Amino acid sequence: MGEMDKVSLMLSKRCRDCGEIKPATAFWRLKSSKDGLAYYCKACFGLRNSRSYRSKQKSLGKDTREYRRYSDVPKGMKYCARCKETKSINEFGRNRAESSGLTSYCRPCHSAAMAEIRRRNHGSERNFFLKRRYGLTEGRVDQMIAEQGGVCVICLRAEPKHVDHDHLTGLVRRILCFKCNGGLGQFEDNPERLRLAAEYLELEGSQARRLMLERGAPVFVGRTHLTESEWRARPRQTSPREQHRLGRYGIDDEGVEWLRKTQVGLCAVCFDLPAEQIDHDHKTGAVRGIACLGCNAGMGQLLDDPIALRRAADYLMGALVKTVPTPDGGTRLSFTVPDVDPAKVAPGGWTARWEADGRHRKANPELGKPLWITYGTGR
Repeated sequence: MGEMDKVSLMLSKRCRDCGEIKPATAFWRLKSSKDGLAYYCKACFGLRNSRSYRSKQKSLGKDTREYRRYSDVPKGMKYCARCKETKSINEFGRNRAESSGLTSYCRPCHSAAMAEIRRRNHGSERNFFLKRRYGLTEGRVDQMIAEQGGVCVICLRAEPKHVDHDHLTGLVRRILCFKCNGGLGQFEDNPERLRLAAEYLELEGSQARRLMLERGAPVFVGRTHLTESEWRARPRQTSPREQHRLGRYGIDDEGVEWLRKTQVGLCAVCFDLPAEQIDHDHKTGAVRGIACLGCNAGMGQLLDDPIALRRAADYLMGALVKTVPTPDGGTRLSFTVPDVDPAKVAPGGWTARWEADGRHRKANPELGKPLWITYGTGR
């Protein structure tokens, strides 16, 4: 009879440490022993090994976590070494590098651990994300904000907090406020759509001309698309949605359909995407048209301000922010016409310059055109 057969016939054995009689399967195999089993059960062997390992680490001045047997974790559960709790595997993220396919820490602990690592290696989480996404340090971003005079270069109103970059090239442009950064995204960084939106808001675009031809006014007012007899003959009952439109925009379902048909189902601003949302003047309440989602939201982000829209268009074309020399031989930024040093403008002192800049850009639309169009073709 071989040694392995003898071990399989042995049903139990007493552990020398805990003194308990346990089945043979509770002991490791040991060829040097008479019965082929270790002198201590697996649990006691683990404790002995743990004490020896931790004693050596302590002599080296190193801290170790509390000993824990992996077999103590029930099926479908996992131990988090950070919070020292046994949790469901559903509370752990995925990690293909681990044999278990799960992260070492539960989700809250994993997030906290990653945040600590980022702060330790990069100074702060913001610095980590700035370097990874834009290739900028936190110090460089603060320097760019100071160069701008602490104001968003497009709207000249809000504090710049968001790094703006070209999604095609990845190059960083400037630091913008939340609304201007979001407005560019809604217009898909398209300067032509921004200029069309500026003309649309000033009732000088194709939509205003279309309404003027159809009904003699650049905006949709009341029920002028129907004659008096047609209005009186229409059904009196209205749906909740139509009541909402009448109360908010002063337009009924028939008016909406008339506008959509007049616009050939396309956005009144860009005339490229489907007409989806009613756009109106927030001061007068007059309906200007039906816009696509991006144009309607983008105009709202830029506060329905034609000056902001034109400045945003020139910004995208690289014709807004310029570097100019200073008397001391250095350089500074310039982003208004007439030119002014941003660092010398007091808080709230941009209003007059804003209006002058808006008048100049409207009168000189070629400012935002590329050089190859302005000079290369003679147009």
